[in-house]
Amino acid sequence: MISNGIPGTLLLDPQVIDDPYPLYQRLRVEAPVWEIAGTGLFAVSTYELVADATARPDAFSSNLECLLYRDDQGLPCRLSFGDAAGQALATADPPTHTLHRSTVFPELVARRMEELEPDIVGIAEDCVTRALDQGTVEFMAAIGNVIPITMISRLIGFRDSDLAQLLRAAFDSTAMLGSTLTIDELMDHIARTGEIHTWITEQLAIALNDPVDDLLGAVARGVNGGVFSEFEANGVLHTLLSAGGESTASLLGNAVRMLAEQQELQAHLRHHPELIPTFIEEALRLEPPFRYHMRSVHDDTALGPAEVPAGSTVLLLWGSANRNAAEFERPDEVDLDRKVPRHHLAFGRGVHHCVGAPLARIEARTVLTVLLERTASITLDPDDAPRWVDSLMVRRHEHLPVRLAAHH
Repeated sequence: MISNGIPGTLLLDPQVIDDPYPLYQRLRVEAPVWEIAGTGLFAVSTYELVADATARPDAFSSNLECLLYRDDQGLPCRLSFGDAAGQALATADPPTHTLHRSTVFPELVARRMEELEPDIVGIAEDCVTRALDQGTVEFMAAIGNVIPITMISRLIGFRDSDLAQLLRAAFDSTAMLGSTLTIDELMDHIARTGEIHTWITEQLAIALNDPVDDLLGAVARGVNGGVFSEFEANGVLHTLLSAGGESTASLLGNAVRMLAEQQELQAHLRHHPELIPTFIEEALRLEPPFRYHMRSVHDDTALGPAEVPAGSTVLLLWGSANRNAAEFERPDEVDLDRKVPRHHLAFGRGVHHCVGAPLARIEARTVLTVLLERTASITLDPDDAPRWVDSLMVRRHEHLPVRLAAHH
């Protein structure tokens, strides 16, 4: 399907980055498979077609073969990896992906997540106590960024973690996928990944000699058993760190902003805390932490009404599919009575459904429960507006000042 006259510069327009939903609505109607002329990129916006693509990993490969940057004209442009790309876990296709996933994520993960829940409660209580003492806080720095990076580091089993360094590394990694950097900025971010790559390599080396019963140990056993190369193992651990830190930080901030903007909803959840998990699913649907993921097309293929040529890169717009009126009634509203709350695509779909989704849900449920129990009200700071991260991919607040009134 051709572009229908929709200018490709709209995708990375700063106003559209802040509020992409009018463009998504237009795409679903006018160009559900939108060819961004001259770029080799296709954006897929309807629930039906996004789901179709995820069900065909043979045609729509998860191999990450390029990064996107914003060129001088404001268009998205591809930076190809050539032969340098190593594919592991999230960017691997079956059967490699299946082998990687089964090596890293046996029953160990579910058990470890349950074991960590008391830790999440303790950290949430400490963070909320400090925030209430201040009254007005920047939520992301005080709570939203702190808890996810702490918990993913513990889940993996990293030793002697510098959490500030890990958070920078996680956000650097997702910034590389944000598509809004210039080519020079993108190259700077790529260069910076060397620091965290070296640190993870050192962590892995210790685990290779003495793998214990954690995720780092599971990856090390995979290397010792010939499932991964050490390079692939580093990629798996880096991916887990980045996605685990980023996705839950985004979810927490997005959920708290919705509560601050909808006082009736906030009060309702205080009186009915059993509905917090359902609210989390609505927050995920309305503002998925990752708005798109890329797929690589190696052979000419069809998707709905469109022909997608070999060599194309396809953007699956989760953020658009999740607000498709053909799939969801009142798609732009929080609805705590949806019959299938997890029908959304915020954690992907198919073989690449996010392995960290259970941890994100546990963290969000715990933090929101503590926050609502301990506060009488959560409001936005009227003198200091929230700001989104400048990213096509990530839907996270860079700045989210809130006022918290304690519950007495």
